[in-house]
Amino acid sequence: MDILSDTLEVLRTGRPMVTRTDAHGPWALKYQPISGASFHVVMEGRCRLLRPEGEPLALGPGDIVFLRRGSGHTMCDPDTPHPEPMDFAPHRLDDSSPIGQFTVEGPGPRTVLVCGAYKIDADHRHPLFTNMPEIIHLPAAPGRYPVLRSAIDQLCAEFRSPQPGSDAIVTALVDLLLLHILRSWYAELPKDQTCGWAAALTDHAIAPALKAIHDAPGDPWTVESLAARTGLSRAAFARRFAAVVGVPPLTYLTNWRMATAARLLRESPSTVNTIAQRTGYTSEFAFAKAFKRHFGSPPGSYRKPTVSAPGSMVPRYDD
Repeated sequence: MDILSDTLEVLRTGRPMVTRTDAHGPWALKYQPISGASFHVVMEGRCRLLRPEGEPLALGPGDIVFLRRGSGHTMCDPDTPHPEPMDFAPHRLDDSSPIGQFTVEGPGPRTVLVCGAYKIDADHRHPLFTNMPEIIHLPAAPGRYPVLRSAIDQLCAEFRSPQPGSDAIVTALVDLLLLHILRSWYAELPKDQTCGWAAALTDHAIAPALKAIHDAPGDPWTVESLAARTGLSRAAFARRFAAVVGVPPLTYLTNWRMATAARLLRESPSTVNTIAQRTGYTSEFAFAKAFKRHFGSPPGSYRKPTVSAPGSMVPRYDD
């Protein structure tokens, strides 16, 4: 599996939720913060995105906005100077289905939005998210992001004319959108960018080391053995990795092992001892000690459904 796909797969904590909102002016919806990431696609009409900080963002038909941390914000019609928003949490409309519908009646112009919420540990400090801006705006323009536009067209078609199997198709398309949004954003970055997660994915020295860690997090990696994958000396590799990724190689390795272990605890029936071995620990005791230091809770408590949601106990990618 490639590094980006693998990272998203491990950081994901549940299926995405998506809601189609049909709003007639005047309208304003206040989206509460979520533990994850979110997006909006403007299917029809115009609107504004308002944040506690920063200027309003004007959006038109076909525009896409991605919020990497699912931070609180307001969506509203473009003609109301000081809107009074209603609280809105589309991902909580109906937990029995990943798809929701919401309507705001009014005499004014119509706006149709598709809004999605991704259940991802986006608040932890993995470079995939920390290197992104808070908001990514991909404006509609002829010929730009053709594959992303195709996925959006399919998503809109399923909402307009639902058929048997639409729930599964919409969920799969929303998952696909996340990858295409990130790809489109990466494509817009300066070609000479030399640091950050996007640069790491294509860096001829760093990408092989990252792939080695992701392919086999349980292997007994050292700075020397990772450097051997890149053709650099130990010291040169360590400096370059820290400069590009933002943390030293073994810090990234430890944090990736912890993220992988957390996913296995959430999603697999494997014993703690098995997970310890798969993530590079020679004993269950050593693994449990490292896991508790990382998350603030031992593996057994993390796995129990009575404890706070796993997304609230997050691994750190800082030094």
